[in-house]
Amino acid sequence: MKYVFYVFGILILTLGISFTIQSDLGTSPFDALLVGLSINVGLTVGSWEIIIALLLICCNSFLKRQRPEVLGLLTAFITGIGIDMWLFLLHNLITPELWYSKVVCFGIGLVAMGLGTATYLHTNFAPIPIDRLTLIIQELTRTNIYFSRTFIYLVFLIIAMILNGPIGVGTLLTVCLGGLILNYFMPITEKVLDRILLNTVI
Repeated sequence: MKYVFYVFGILILTLGISFTIQSDLGTSPFDALLVGLSINVGLTVGSWEIIIALLLICCNSFLKRQRPEVLGLLTAFITGIGIDMWLFLLHNLITPELWYSKVVCFGIGLVAMGLGTATYLHTNFAPIPIDRLTLIIQELTRTNIYFSRTFIYLVFLIIAMILNGPIGVGTLLTVCLGGLILNYFMPITEKVLDRILLNTVI
């Protein structure tokens, strides 16, 4: 049952990412980096998710001074496939023209990203390397998820700007609210999933 929530969480997360990309208001700094690489270098957005994940696994291994968490690559692989799948499905279905429809599209994406991340993270099975990095920085700095997530977003924002990724008002909102939304959903998903998982065990 835990693995069902793991995949379900990633599917919600990737749906959210695709919604923010389609909103044309700007994506999270990390996704802006992926889209920027896709436009400038080639390959799909999902492919770059997997490549960057490989680099982050090495970075996380260095920070924690332990063996690389290769399982994180599995999560990145599923995430990469999910992003490409949703972008393919939503490409013609959701192309908001008016500003308020773009805002709604982006808002749905932002909430879905927070909920999806909180859901799959609580299964404690192979976090995406960027989420593992968030947890490592939180641990090293002895702060909360909001601080560590915002710090990482700012670093990726600078790189995405260099690569001309889709940066806009949505990017700023993700930097300011992404960590906050994740922080909000973490205890909720913990309570709900623990109850469901406990009942399935019984």
